[in-house]
Order: sequence, then C-alpha cells, then structure tokens
Amino acid sequence: MPWDRNRMAARAAQELQDGWYVNLGIGIPTLISNHIPTGIAVTLQSENGMLGMGPFPIAGEEDPDLINAGKQTIAELPQTAYFDSATSFAMIRGGKIDMAILGAMEVSEEGDLANWMVPGKLVKGMGGAMDLVAGVKRVVVVMDHTDKAGRSKVLKSCTLPLTGKAVVDRIITDLGVLDVVPGGLKVVELADGISLGHLRAATMASLLN
Repeated sequence: MPWDRNRMAARAAQELQDGWYVNLGIGIPTLISNHIPTGIAVTLQSENGMLGMGPFPIAGEEDPDLINAGKQTIAELPQTAYFDSATSFAMIRGGKIDMAILGAMEVSEEGDLANWMVPGKLVKGMGGAMDLVAGVKRVVVVMDHTDKAGRSKVLKSCTLPLTGKAVVDRIITDLGVLDVVPGGLKVVELADGISLGHLRAATMASLLN
C-alpha cells in the first residue's frame, strides 16, 4: 500500500542529519517534527521567526502565540530563540540553513519546483518558498505522487508557475523516493508493496534505475 502522510513524514525524517538546521514547509513536512530519529539532534527553523521548534503540543496545552509558518500551534524547547522576519530570511538567504523539506504541487525531472499557486485561484504570494529553494543547501520535496484525479505530479516539465528552477535534490512521495540526477529521476526506494511498474505508470518523468 502507498505510504500515508505519517509514513511519508517518517521517511522524510530519515533525511535529517545530526547538527543540521532544517526548515519544514507547510503540509506534510510539518509532521516531521514528531518523527525525528532517536540520537539525531536537529534545530528546526521557521521563517516566521523561530529557531528550535518543538513537536505539536498536547491537546489542552496549546499556546496561540507559538505558531509555525503554516499557522499551526507548536511547542517550544529550552533552547528556542525568537527573532524578526529580517533575521530569519538573512539565515535562509545567507546559506545558514542546511535543508528545507517542502510540499509541492508539481516537480519536474530536472528538479524544477511548483508549489505556490494554481492560475485563476486567489493567492497571496509564494511566501518564503522562493528564498528557501534559492538559499538552503539541500531541498527535499514531500508530496502525493498523483493528484486527486490520478494525474502524475512528477512530470517531465512543470505546467504550473515555478517556485524555483533545478532546485530539488530528492522527492519523497506516497509511492517511494526519487533523486534528481542527470537524465531523469533515479529510483532510490519503493514504498511497501509498490512495484516498479506501478511507480512508472504513475510517473510522467523519465525514471532511471
């Protein structure tokens, strides 16, 4: 069966390395804070001005003043630091963040990322995503492999407005893990019970294995 949201988040958490500073995007990536492997110390950064985010709070212990970039309540840690958006984006644009794990609407086989708008729908802007993909050292995307109509979101070329061009290093979906390499996408891992044929049928991009 394909991985559910929590299994995808748990797999993405395996990308974390000890001592890294990591930004988690809106959606599935926010679940990663609940799946950090034992023995791995990472510092989670939120572009709205928080360094050292904790897991989601226990019901009844939420603090409405403590939120992540997706406006979800989160917990603080003893080492948590707070600062303004200018300082936050100086960290991002200055290459101080080791990895960003983001959601996406589409990813191309060349690592192009579209994750901020669908033409014709009201949007307020792409937020910090453009800065993140341009400034961090590694970009991992976590998303469903297909949309609700069954159409692939892993494409030869993106059809939606781009957030960044050739910025994605690894794609984690409900069907498996793919790396962006010259010539297409390399199959790194398949979700439990998913065959290579199933993955190929659900993918518009060129797959290498």
